[in-house]
Amino acid sequence: MGISQYIKEIGRGKDGARALTREQAADLFGQVLDGAVTDLEVGGFCLAMRIKGETPDEMAGFLDATHARLSKAPASARPIVVLPSYNGARKLPVLTPLLALLLAREGLPVLVHGTPTEAKRIFASEVLAALGIKPMVSVDPVAPGEVVFAPTEVLCPGLKRLLDVRRVVGLRNPAHSLVKLMNPVDGPSLIVSSYTHPEYAASMAATFELIGANALLLRGTEGEPVADPRRTPQMEAFRHGQRMRVQDAQGGSLASLPELPKGIDATSTAAYIQSVLAGRLAVPPPIAQQVEHILLATSAS
Repeated sequence: MGISQYIKEIGRGKDGARALTREQAADLFGQVLDGAVTDLEVGGFCLAMRIKGETPDEMAGFLDATHARLSKAPASARPIVVLPSYNGARKLPVLTPLLALLLAREGLPVLVHGTPTEAKRIFASEVLAALGIKPMVSVDPVAPGEVVFAPTEVLCPGLKRLLDVRRVVGLRNPAHSLVKLMNPVDGPSLIVSSYTHPEYAASMAATFELIGANALLLRGTEGEPVADPRRTPQMEAFRHGQRMRVQDAQGGSLASLPELPKGIDATSTAAYIQSVLAGRLAVPPPIAQQVEHILLATSAS
C-alpha cells in the first residue's frame, strides 16, 4: 500500500488516528528507509506519528523493516553487548564509553552505535575517538574484550536519513526510539537500552516483550544507556522477552558523590575514564552495579 494511504490512517489526530498492524507498519517503514517516498511524505509520516504515538505492534513492525535492512555484526564467541548512544551529554559527562570499556575488560565484545542528533551536546563517538577508538567504516566482527563504534549510517543509511529529519522539523520521530531497541547483531547479544521519561519505559518494555528481546532497560544518564554515576536507577532485564526487575532505584538522600570531571568535553571525559580504568579513581557504584547485571544477563543468554 502507498504511504499516502498509511498517512490517512495515522494522521487523523491523537483521538481519530488508527493503529497499524505490525505488517502494515513494516511495509510503511520499509518504504521510508528505502527512500521510496518524497521528503514531504516523510515529513507527514514523522509529524503524524509524533502526534499519535507508536503502539508496540507498530514499533515491532518498524523494527522488522529495519532489521531486514541492517548491516549486522556476525556472532562472537560471547554475547555482544549493544550500547545505543544517541543522546550525548548536556549536563553530565557522557560515560557510555566507560561502561563499554569496563565490559570489555570483563571479556565481553561491545558494539556502541549512534550518531550526533543535536548540535550542542558531547557525544560518545567524540569521547571514544579521544580514547583511540575510531568509527567503523564497515560492519566487521567484534572480538571478545573489544569495543567498536558503528555510526548509524554504516548500519543503515536510510535510518540515518530519518534521524536527520529532526534537524529540519525540530521534533523526534519513531527512529529516535527505534535505534534504542534495534539489534545490529546476527547472533547472541544483549541490548542495553535507556529512556528519559516514564512513558517511554512502559512502551519500550512492551516492545521488548513483544519481540522476545534479550535486553537491560534503565533510566540512563540524560538518555544514554549508562547508569547515573550519582544514584542507582531501576533496571529491568528481558530474557527472550520475559521481564524481570533486577535492580530497584536508590532512594533517600545521597551519602556521597563520586569524583567526576569538572568539564563534560570529550578530552576531560576521556582523561577521567582512563583514570578509572587505571584504578586511580573508583568506578562509580551505580555503573559497577550495572556491569554486574550485564555480566549476569550475558552469562544466562
